Amino acid sequence: QVQPVESGGGLVQAGESMKLSCAVTGLLFSIDVVAWHRQAPGKQRELVARIPSGGSSSYAPTVKDRFTISTDNAKRTVYLQMNNLKPDDTAVYYCAIDARRTVVSEIRTYWGQGTQVTVSS
Repeated sequence: QVQPVESGGGLVQAGESMKLSCAVTGLLFSIDVVAWHRQAPGKQRELVARIPSGGSSSYAPTVKDRFTISTDNAKRTVYLQMNNLKPDDTAVYYCAIDARRTVVSEIRTYWGQGTQVTVSS
């Protein structure tokens, strides 16, 4: 079973930094897209950052120039470096990957369980 597993959340003060990790477990044929999403209380889940395989990263306007998404393919891990955090960044952060389990499988989105990030003012 393919499972992204997030870690690194917690409580920080405004202006501080935090790095989230997402380790992808299970057997895979290929990963097409890796992404981070977040959901704040009472709000819809939103895309924060994504990298397509062989492509360039893209970011939500609210985090551009503060957050950086990166991957370590050898470790099958996705990272989200978050700098200059703001109280509005408080949310549960989810890792999501679009992947094929086998060469003939359709692309599916696999979600992690989420990790809480709380930014105090």
